[in-house]
Amino acid sequence: MENQHLHTEVSEEVMSYDRFRQEVLQDYKIAMESRETSLLGRREVLTGKAKFGIFGDGKEVAQIAMAKFFKNGDFRSGYYRDQTFMFSTGLATIQQFFAQLYSDPDINNDPFSAGRQMNAHFATKFVNEDGSWLDLANLKNISADIAPTAGQMPRALGLALASKAFRNLGDTKELINLSNNGNEICFCTIGDASTSEGHFWETVNAASVMQVPLAIFVWDDGFGISVPKKLQTTKGSISDALSGFQKETLTNGINIYKVKGWDYAGMCEVFEAALEEMRETHTPALFHVEEITQPQGHSTSGSHERYKTHERLQWEKEWDCIKKFREWIIANGLAAEDELFDIEFAAKEHARTSKAKAWDGYIAPIKKQVAKVVQIIATVAKQHPAKSEELKKLITELQTNREPLRRDVMKTLATTLQIIPSAKEIKSHYNELKKENKSIFNSHLYNEGSKSALKITEVKATYAEDSKIVNGFEILNKYFDLLFASNKKVLAFGEDVGKIGDVNQGFSGLQEKHGHHRIFDTGIRELSIIGQGVGLALRGLRPIAEIQYLDYLLYGLQPLADDVATTHYRTKGLQSCPLIVRTRGHRLEGIWHSGSPMGMIINALRGIFICVPRNMVQAAGMYNTLLDGNDPGLMIESLNGYRLKEKLPSNLLHLRVPLGTPEILREGEDITIVSYGSTLRIVSEAANTLHKSGVSCEIIDVQTMVPFDRPLTILASLKKTNRIIFIDEDVPGGAAAYMYNKVLEEQNGYRYLDVAAKTLTAQAHRPAYGSDGDYFSKPNAEDIVETIQEMMAE
Repeated sequence: MENQHLHTEVSEEVMSYDRFRQEVLQDYKIAMESRETSLLGRREVLTGKAKFGIFGDGKEVAQIAMAKFFKNGDFRSGYYRDQTFMFSTGLATIQQFFAQLYSDPDINNDPFSAGRQMNAHFATKFVNEDGSWLDLANLKNISADIAPTAGQMPRALGLALASKAFRNLGDTKELINLSNNGNEICFCTIGDASTSEGHFWETVNAASVMQVPLAIFVWDDGFGISVPKKLQTTKGSISDALSGFQKETLTNGINIYKVKGWDYAGMCEVFEAALEEMRETHTPALFHVEEITQPQGHSTSGSHERYKTHERLQWEKEWDCIKKFREWIIANGLAAEDELFDIEFAAKEHARTSKAKAWDGYIAPIKKQVAKVVQIIATVAKQHPAKSEELKKLITELQTNREPLRRDVMKTLATTLQIIPSAKEIKSHYNELKKENKSIFNSHLYNEGSKSALKITEVKATYAEDSKIVNGFEILNKYFDLLFASNKKVLAFGEDVGKIGDVNQGFSGLQEKHGHHRIFDTGIRELSIIGQGVGLALRGLRPIAEIQYLDYLLYGLQPLADDVATTHYRTKGLQSCPLIVRTRGHRLEGIWHSGSPMGMIINALRGIFICVPRNMVQAAGMYNTLLDGNDPGLMIESLNGYRLKEKLPSNLLHLRVPLGTPEILREGEDITIVSYGSTLRIVSEAANTLHKSGVSCEIIDVQTMVPFDRPLTILASLKKTNRIIFIDEDVPGGAAAYMYNKVLEEQNGYRYLDVAAKTLTAQAHRPAYGSDGDYFSKPNAEDIVETIQEMMAE
């Protein structure tokens, strides 16, 4: 029996050793394939096949170690050097990597962005075609990468916060596909130099305060492009600089670890223990991965030989992670030289084959277009002998282009039409390709399926005979109470939102009723408030992130513009980010609380619906509409409307305000006045004065700036009055100019003008303080009356 037991133990030990050896060699294979991918990728850029390249060489071993502990349900919010991590987790192939490098617009070839993002910007699918969320709890999940340095940090905070939210919400049937009791970690990667960005520090502080499972991996190669880290980071070390954040007993904070980027075994040991603890405790962690190298420098746009010393370059060669990994394998008897050589050879062949397949997949449909266009033009040339030489020249130029682009095809067709405008076959094919290219490059800014907020049917407010007349904030308070009782996925947070129920009492008493984990306070940190909302929304929850005043939206504008507004577009519908940002603005006194930067917002946030309700009943209807869809929305409530009296509807949860549908508030015959929000009260006052002098004003509330007037309500009014003025609190050339452009140019409203259209805006400066400052800084009733009387006199 003793001998048999010993034999069993030896057999298990041999099997265990063999599995370990095979795993190590598989990791070495992935490292070699990734390195070869980087080398080949750089050549493709330098030869002109690709436009720009940025690669993850030097980080292979660290990312392989990290990937070992990335489990189903986890999320990654990373940056553009994580190719080895993606290869190691099986979430990307080398062929797909090259397809994206070539900007292949076929979603089957580039499944991360359909050619809309530059190389190494990864994503996985979060939603089905009908807008329903996938079983994210049982998938490895990649939130769509963005290029702005440290831009991934705010989103990472939200992705980690979602785990805490799910754990507090409990394991219910409606959430089971989104989380496994909050056990998921958000893996966030960042280059050492980018830790100098404010995004990094705000996120680390917020994660440390809230205690969320955020694992930050800092790749430290000693430089930020050409600038050494001694000029970037206090003490020349991000982990030393953060030492005061280290969590201790009975404190919050973050666990900090230092590892070497070439130490395969050491990293695996540290990562495994630390990440397992994080799943249990939700304590965030920072892994400072030091002694990373950059074999090819920062990117294809420059050479690191210009700023690194000879000694530094020699050190990088000696301490290259793959070289050290190879040495470790041999030293531990896990493989001989010839076996590693075979792996290396096979890795190079695989990378080359994958590259070739990616190029073929990219170029084949373009060459098919070229062949068809050549055939059509050749036919036309026979029909027009006098122009045949010119056309044959175009054909030759297109045929001899070894690497044609779609634009070359379009330019050839357009030039042909210049030569022979009557060529119907050319015109028809040109329009056909235009339509096709629009679908390829210009679609999916918003949801296009059943989860489009633009497809929500209007439901008007209804009132009982004994409906109360209440303050505007009371309507919102009642609405949010009903909403939180009926939809478990909704959360609200921001400065003063929790305990005091927001500065205008919209959430008064609701934290105590619905729980601290659903309605809660944050620090004064607008950037990461937006980040919290982004991550929660990507994970299938319905966050309402509050920015206390519209002026302070600027702090959160970068993630809104670069991340939220582009998510659906840059993934071609693979991901949706149904974040609602709640704020308030207009008509409060003081430079920093009275701003109306609507033109900036409109132009920075295409991809986000922008709602400007004039009262709180309208706001409730717009919230419902946004919550029915999967698109993000910005709700700008009227700051001076919370104490104004409104009638309380009996169908608060069911009313729906259609987006992009203006409302005629007052019918008139002589002039159309277009405005929104708080300004409408000033407009109404002016219209009453004008009515006394015989001027009949039609007042239109646009209701939403994006989308804008889809049924052409304003145009119909202009056809009747033949005069129009756009009135707005933004600066000259801001939102009023936007509305002017929409109606007069896009809707061809200029055709119906009897006098020149006008805009009336605030002054170019910030509003001066006090009631007089407000009066003389923004449009007032007297200004409106005077301007309209001048228009009527023309």
